[in-house]
Amino acid sequence: MVLVLIGYMGSGKSAVGRELAEKLSLKFVDLDDFIEEKEEKSISSIFSEKGEIYFRKAESRYMEILLTNAEDTVVALGGGTPCYGRNTDVLLELTANVFYLKASVGELVKRLSREKQHRPLLQRLSEEELEDFIRKHLFERNAYYLRAPHIVEVDGKTISEIVDDIASRIS
Repeated sequence: MVLVLIGYMGSGKSAVGRELAEKLSLKFVDLDDFIEEKEEKSISSIFSEKGEIYFRKAESRYMEILLTNAEDTVVALGGGTPCYGRNTDVLLELTANVFYLKASVGELVKRLSREKQHRPLLQRLSEEELEDFIRKHLFERNAYYLRAPHIVEVDGKTISEIVDDIASRIS
């Protein structure tokens, strides 16, 4: 069984993925960590040294490799992964167990405000700019995210509640 979590940064993909994997006795893999291991560089180094186009192509390749070879694994994709090239099509061809962790703009602003120092894209944004940034990205990405067969509302829920919701939907 392979379960895939998608959603905007700050939606809880990694935290939920770790706890879900533990609950279901599965492995957990974060695609960003997988890419860093294979490239032997941090994501930010890849971006700065080789650019976003190189990163997105590598991300697509590694996603397909990971999902094709994964067994009994929960995979957390990067926030932009489903939105590049044919990634969503490939993802849905490889598994029906795709869960979109859907958070509102307000929830994402609240969560990401606390994490700005760890997120290079957000570090220089004011609170108002952060909200506009998230709103714009969600608008652009929503069509990709909403193709997931399972949509999990995460606003105001604990990680355990989200994990239980996902676990109850697995056939």
